[in-house]
Parts: sequence; C-alpha cells; structure tokens
Amino acid sequence: MASSPIEPQFFDSFDGTRIAWRETGEGRPVVLIHGYFSDAFTNWIRYGHAALIAARGFRVIMPDLRAHGSSAKPHDPASYPPDVLMHDGFALIAHLGLTDYDLGGYSLGARTAVRMLANGATPRRAVLSGMGYQGIVHTAGRGRHFRHVLTNLGSFERGSNEWLTEAFLKTTKGDPEALLRILDTFVDTPAEAVAAITMPTLVLAGVDDHDNGSGAELAGALVDGTFREIPGNHMSAVVKPELGREIADFLAA
Repeated sequence: MASSPIEPQFFDSFDGTRIAWRETGEGRPVVLIHGYFSDAFTNWIRYGHAALIAARGFRVIMPDLRAHGSSAKPHDPASYPPDVLMHDGFALIAHLGLTDYDLGGYSLGARTAVRMLANGATPRRAVLSGMGYQGIVHTAGRGRHFRHVLTNLGSFERGSNEWLTEAFLKTTKGDPEALLRILDTFVDTPAEAVAAITMPTLVLAGVDDHDNGSGAELAGALVDGTFREIPGNHMSAVVKPELGREIADFLAA
C-alpha cells in the first residue's frame, strides 16, 4: 500500500474547468482513468497498482475526473454536457502533448476510455477493467443505481448494496450534487462502434463482478480483445494486487 499520495498537478480543460492529474514513473505514457465516486489516489495509487506499472517502465498518468478528487466540482448543469468526461480526457492528452501512449480505466474510467476510442483516440493498447458489455452499450442501467443512492442518502439498510455505495462515497468525500450531474453525461456506445475498436485491448474483471454486465462478452465484441479475471467483486477487485499486475503484464508484453 502506498504510504502517501502523489501531489496533483492541474490544467484547464476545454471549457475552463480545473482538472487534476497525478503521475508517477518514467517511460511510455499510459493514461489510467478511475471509477465513479473514486479518484486517482484511491483507484490506482493507494493499493500499489500505479507503482507496479511504473516499475515496468511506464509513465503512469492518472486524472481525477470532473466532479471527483482534486478536480473542480461545479454544480452548474451547463458544466455537464453529454460526453464531458471524454472531452476532458482528450483535453488532458492535448495538454500533455501525448501522441504515442496507452489508455485504460476502471468502471466509469473504462467507459470513458471506450468513448474516447469510439471518437478518435488511437492508443497503442487499451485496458478496460471493471466494465462489461452492457455497461458500454446501455449506460442507464447502472446509472439508475447511483441516482437512487445519491437522491436517498442516509435512508439505506446497513449492509445493503446501496448502503455500501454510500459508505464508499463518504470515504472519498464525494460531492453528491456534482456526482449526480455526472450521470447526465453518460452516452451509450453503439455495438458497431465497439466492434470498430481495433487495437489490442485487455478486458479485466473481478470473478464476482457482474455490475456492468459481462467482461467476456465485451472482450468478444472487440477485434483484438483479451479477457482476464482476477479475485474480487466490483469494489474489492480494486484492492487486489492482481489488478495492477495484469495491467502491467499486458502493457509490457
């Protein structure tokens, strides 16, 4: 486990919103995007994944999504147009001047990576972790769960899925109003656009993770998809060393 956070850096995205990113390591750039309610530190740094990947010769670049972590958390609906996270991703790549890089994400981060791939991003390799086929082509399904949680905070039975989601929100000090706006930005990726993604892509999921549909189905829908399972469910897989190890092995192959 990492003992201290890597300090954030900041840039202004396409609409002037302040976006944070952290990075570690030297070598080939890989942009890794965290999941919903999370942030770069919680998803990639805390449990050693970033350090493990960096040790294999990578410059690991980890943004905090809009409304998350150290990035700005505006409440104005105008700050949350459809696909805004995709546009922030492209803005980061432009800001850093990346032309030859790898791209990946976990959960919402994986969905954001797919939106980038479907709209012109050309990384050498891609990593889609914590994401299944249904979570890509039908985003409203999982979105309903989070909307229910965010609009009924404090009302859930202890130990329920909703209660656990709210507990995670508290650990990351999330802003419920800003996070609710994020749900309005989700855009489905058509099946034909998924099938047009051609670069080698690792689809990585916890063996008990069914939150976003089938990872195997997602890998099968890609031209060059590889499916791997690691221990855990959607939440617990993030703390497993296998997450960083599988990503590092795939990128370094």
